Parts: sequence; C-alpha cells; structure tokens
Amino acid sequence: MAGAWLSPRWARTLTTGAAPAPKAVLPFEAIPQCPGNKWLRVLRIWREGPEDLHLQMQQTFQELGPIFRYDVGRRQMVCVTLPEDVERLKRAEGVQPRRMVLEPWLAHRQHRGHKCGVFLLNGPAWRSDRLRLNPDVMSPLAVQKYMPMVDRVARDFSKALMAKVLRSARGALTVDIQPSIFHYTLEASNLVLFGERLGLLSQSPSPASLNFIHALEAMLRSTVRLMFMPRGLSRWTSTEVWKEHFEAWDYIFQYANNSIQKIYQELALGRPHHYSGIVAELLLHADMTLDTIKASSIDLTAGSVDTTAYPLLMTLFELARNPEVQQTLRQESLLADAKISENPQRAATELPLLRAALKETLRLYPVGISVDRQVSSDMVLQNYHIPAGVLKQFQVDTLTQEDIKMVYRFILMPSTIPLLTFRAIN
Repeated sequence: MAGAWLSPRWARTLTTGAAPAPKAVLPFEAIPQCPGNKWLRVLRIWREGPEDLHLQMQQTFQELGPIFRYDVGRRQMVCVTLPEDVERLKRAEGVQPRRMVLEPWLAHRQHRGHKCGVFLLNGPAWRSDRLRLNPDVMSPLAVQKYMPMVDRVARDFSKALMAKVLRSARGALTVDIQPSIFHYTLEASNLVLFGERLGLLSQSPSPASLNFIHALEAMLRSTVRLMFMPRGLSRWTSTEVWKEHFEAWDYIFQYANNSIQKIYQELALGRPHHYSGIVAELLLHADMTLDTIKASSIDLTAGSVDTTAYPLLMTLFELARNPEVQQTLRQESLLADAKISENPQRAATELPLLRAALKETLRLYPVGISVDRQVSSDMVLQNYHIPAGVLKQFQVDTLTQEDIKMVYRFILMPSTIPLLTFRAIN
C-alpha cells in the first residue's frame, strides 16, 4: 500500500487526477472519516498490537476513497494514497519536513537528558544535523569508502553459511535464517559506523555482542507496544514495557559511548589515519559536538538493522520460489565476481539485475506502511481544506509457494518466517 498519513495540523497531499473537483473547497470536517471510536482503537492496539494496521488502511481506502480522516486517541490524521497527492505534499514541505516523532524514543532522551539524534529532530535542528551528516553518510564518496566494509562482512556471512551447509551430511541446510541475517546486518552496521567487528558471525560471539543485539531486539519490541499509546496512559498500563524500553536504550547508549570514546582516544593519540568508519570521519571533521555525533550514530544503529534484515530475508524467499530468477542472478554475479573482488565499489554498477531484484522486493514488501508529515500552512487536498498543524555460492530453495502475510510491528515483517534450504552447488 502506498500512502501518506498527515495529522490534522499536518500538510496533506493535493489534487488527484480523477474527475474535476468542484470549485468550492470543502471544510476539513467534510473529509470522509474512518468509522469507529478513536479511544477503542487505542484499546485494541494496546491489547492486540498494530499488526494488521496496513490492511485496515487498505480496506478503508477502498471503502472511502483516496482521502479520509483517521483518529487514534488524541492523534488526528488525514490519510492520502494517490501519487500526485504525495508529490504535492513533498513540494509543500520544503527543505525542513516535519515528521511524526517516535514518542517512546523521545521519552527516553528527555528523561535521561540525552541529546536527540537526526531521527527525532524536526525543523532547522534536523536540517542542520542532516547537512553535516550527509557528506560522511549519504554522499556517493562516503558510500565508496564504506562499501568495502559491507562487502567484507557479506563475504564472511556467505562463508559462514556455506560452512554450515557443507557440515551437513545431506549437503543441504534447512533453517530459519532470520537470526543469522539480523546478526549480519548488525555486524555490517557496527563496522561501518564504529569501525569495529562484533564477532556475531563467529561460532561463539562474545557476551557483550550478544547483550548488545538483545538490547536492540528489546528496544524494537517495546517500541511497537508503546508507540500508539498516549504516554500519560501507558505509564500506568505498561510500566514493565517502559522499564524494558529504558533499560534497552541505556545499554545501547552505554555501548555507543564506549565505542566512540575508543575512537576518540585513538585519534587523539595521533595514530596513522586510514578510513575506519563514519563516526571516526565525523570526529575528524569536528563539525558536530561529541553528543550530537553520539545521538545520531545511535539513531543510525537502531534504524539500520531490521530495516535491512527483513528486505534481505524476503529477497531470499522470493529467489527461493523463483529459481529461474535466482539462476539468472547467479550468472550475473559469477561474471562480475572478479571485478567486484578487485574493487567492491563496482558492485553498484556491475549487478543491475540484483539491484532490480532488491527494488522489486521493496515494492512487494515495503519497510514502512506510510510517510508521515506535518505542515506549517493550510493546504487543499482532494478539494478539502487541511488546516496547518494537523506522520562460494549456494542455492536457496523453499517448499513455501504461497504468499506470506506481512504484519506491522514498527516496520512491516513476515508474520511467520519461511524455512529456507541452502544447498552447495558446483
């Protein structure tokens, strides 16, 4: 489902390419409203979670049309789904988009007195930090610098998986691969950010590394249970969840602080410098304070693991049930292997079919279900007035041929993890 959610004060998307709109702009209250009680929705999410929220949205769009109001507790939203509406919203928001902030994350930062990273900022503060992060995180030159790190971890992941396959007497390994993929994405993320391996791909990861990944899992799990609940209500109804959430974040902050202090000390001692990750580059440039660097590096860690792991899992699943596509991609990778081994940066240009496959996975299984924005000026969408201020190689097979139901748990993920069988091939 493609769409954008906008809160009552949030800017909404504009006209559609449907029938000509009447000249008189209709008031906000005239927008079709999703039936049901807004507080009963809060209760239902608290009891059952938001797992089928994307399906509810899809059904409501089918019933009410391309725009409708959707209220959850005190939060008022306007939902739009047409691309032209989304385009108008993007044009209207300018260079300082206002996004919905994850309340559980913000609550931890405020209570502990931590600075907010780029994920939790809006307005000029967001733009300022984002512009300082872009050269070392998002620019093509930055990607070229850290791509060899990702390539190294990816090759280690493949070797570890192949070793497990070869140890099997049947020459095949049927497994729930999700935990291994989660380890891979965190290993790669940590190396790119802090220039340090966690050892999660080894047979015996260190207790500290396992505690870090458990803290991330607990943080993400508790986020889902708290993100739709008013903070004033959940502090009484979900005290144990809040405790888990804060303890998980505390451990993540402690780990990040230790990693940054080690990098800072090595740089201060004047060790010969070579590229060792994003945080080291940010410290060398000295454009951001230490607290600002720590805050955004933690946000990047939290936001880069499951958002990578589940698309990778679903790519493997789709290749497993489309063996002809898998074979075509294998041939492409074999032809490009020598060039990429010599220069990992060439992976982006030498594997066009793989890039297309990853894009198709993200189309079929998008990470998120909406793009949330809040606008600072009135807009007209669908001829309705929206007031300002209104969020080696192996082969992979599977016996699962039917589609997998996706559920919403902060991001979209499969409700059940498909079993994949990896076979060594010549």
